Amino acid sequence: MVGKAGKKKVVLASGTFDLLHFGHVKYLEEAKKAGGKNAELIVIVARDSTVEKRKGKKTVMPEDQRRSLVESLKVVDEAILGFEDFSIDKVIEKINPDVIAVGHDQGGIEREVRKAVAEKKLNVQVAKIGRFGKKELNSSSKIMRKIVESFKR
Repeated sequence: MVGKAGKKKVVLASGTFDLLHFGHVKYLEEAKKAGGKNAELIVIVARDSTVEKRKGKKTVMPEDQRRSLVESLKVVDEAILGFEDFSIDKVIEKINPDVIAVGHDQGGIEREVRKAVAEKKLNVQVAKIGRFGKKELNSSSKIMRKIVESFKR
């Protein structure tokens, strides 16, 4: 598949990626697939300040380390930190993606993305990526709970 102006398709994915785990890897693999063969995957890693504002809690790992870990994944072409003043409009304008992938647990982001795409009449596909597996440790919060429980024993 070829995107805007004959270039390969650009897929944009985003997240916090705190305590990187298999669910994150699967999300990013599926996000890249949403752009078709030879797509380029650019990942926005949420700033520490954005995570604190949106989730009401601090990250375990600092933003620069989370960004570096995400970028080290084979499936990721580039990982960048989000804007300090989060704006989906700014992100879309800067990256100019063909596809924006949203995770199963990113309902708020999905609504913002769909609204921005509709309001600006952009030729951008929004791909919702499903949950992976029903395993015990498929989210950062479950991993943290398991760690805490193991120290209580």
